[in-house]
Amino acid sequence: MSDDPRRELAEFLRTRRTRLRPQDVGLEPGPRRRVAGLRREELALLAGVSSDYYQRMEQGRDVRPSEQVLDALARALDFSAEETRHLHSLAAAARTPA
Repeated sequence: MSDDPRRELAEFLRTRRTRLRPQDVGLEPGPRRRVAGLRREELALLAGVSSDYYQRMEQGRDVRPSEQVLDALARALDFSAEETRHLHSLAAAARTPA
């Protein structure tokens, strides 16, 4: 893992997003897909957050998601209880100044 908690959070979200297919969450896959798994925009829609905000999270930028946002992402990504706890711990580390 990286020394940068924001990068660790970004990588965790990215890898989990790519393992879900649109049909797994009730979306139509569409004719052309250039990414494995869900698109960022699709996940943001499912979680009820803006696409821009989610994109900044996945880019490892300085965002501080609330517990509610993290829980919404965990539900949208169909996380287990353990994955949800890990997401919250990564986000807590990312909120802490270096």
